[in-house]
Amino acid sequence: MVEIVKNRPQELTRAELEIMQVFWRQGACVVHAILDALEEPKPAYNTVSTIVRILEKKGYVGHKAYGKTYEYYPLVSKDDYARRYMATVLDTFFDGSVSRLVSFFSEHKAISVEETDTILRMLREDE
Repeated sequence: MVEIVKNRPQELTRAELEIMQVFWRQGACVVHAILDALEEPKPAYNTVSTIVRILEKKGYVGHKAYGKTYEYYPLVSKDDYARRYMATVLDTFFDGSVSRLVSFFSEHKAISVEETDTILRMLREDE
């Protein structure tokens, strides 16, 4: 059964996240500037424009109009998005347990023993 949670921010698709990365690096910009910042092969202008409007509907981007030109700007910071995204990952896959998350990466060799120790040290400092 799929659980629908009201007021929960929608996750970003890969294309949306790529465009948000441009906003987080550059701040406010027009669609042409976003397109210039993307790597090859570049999507079509209309594709970028559509994705930006989707991001605006999702509440991640706002805009200012200057005649027919729209300047878009991020409404959600990279840290805020990362925090929400990681909270979802923790809740969905690790029952909210950071130690289970660290254990998972440690078991799958995604992080070294030194990195695990560093994470644990940081967590102890936050207590």
